[in-house]
Amino acid sequence: MTESAIPQPPDTYPEGTLGHSLAQRRIVRFDPGHACLEYEVLHAMCHSGGVAQGGFVAGWIDAAMAHAVMAKYGFDRVPISLELKVSYFAPANPGRVLAEAWLEKAGGRTVFAEGRLTTLDGKVLAKASSTISLIDAAKVAAKMV
Repeated sequence: MTESAIPQPPDTYPEGTLGHSLAQRRIVRFDPGHACLEYEVLHAMCHSGGVAQGGFVAGWIDAAMAHAVMAKYGFDRVPISLELKVSYFAPANPGRVLAEAWLEKAGGRTVFAEGRLTTLDGKVLAKASSTISLIDAAKVAAKMV
């Protein structure tokens, strides 16, 4: 599959899916090795007077990194996080945020990605880096049976 032939996934997902659970609102960018997704920080995701729980922040950036991988390699290989490091700089409060990610280096089966979560006006809330393994989708599907 060529990079230009990779279809963009849907902007939103049905109830019961990961995209829905993470309150994904739209895909802003889906280019080979680069992705940007918009999320809604819901009150149900917050603690301590309106601060998004850190796991959601990590999940949003992690999902953007997976989208960056899929935008480059397609859907025949599943991105599996081997390691994820997140640094938090400011609280994510209810409203819209952007999770942007890009591939720093890619080998045969291992990818190094970076990403960040920002407000819509560009304030950096968190940054992350990840080591990702690319697994054949057929092998993953076979183990799910």
